[in-house]
Amino acid sequence: MSPDAVNSLFSLLIGFAVAGALTSGYQAFVDRPAGFGLLRTGAAPSAFAAVPFLVFAAPFIIMRNTILGRRIERRRVEFVMMATILAGFWSMMSGTLLLAVLKAAGLFA
Repeated sequence: MSPDAVNSLFSLLIGFAVAGALTSGYQAFVDRPAGFGLLRTGAAPSAFAAVPFLVFAAPFIIMRNTILGRRIERRRVEFVMMATILAGFWSMMSGTLLLAVLKAAGLFA
């Protein structure tokens, strides 16, 4: 495996881990699952505060909604595959950003 492939895989895994930790922490704090409905409050300060949270929590929310949609609504496999690819790409990008921030702070080599 090339170093670039290992770096991409690590970014993907870090992105999903952070997304899961954020949504689990949110659910433990407010007793309801996190979702994109946080943005429905209009132009309120809470909607603006939800944007950074959703940027990093979105891969977990997408996968949770996709799995529930497959079980409950019997969504097609093609839709599940597209959503999985989207969540994976989003996770890799947010993981790459997190790793860059950690490297800039000197916490990660």
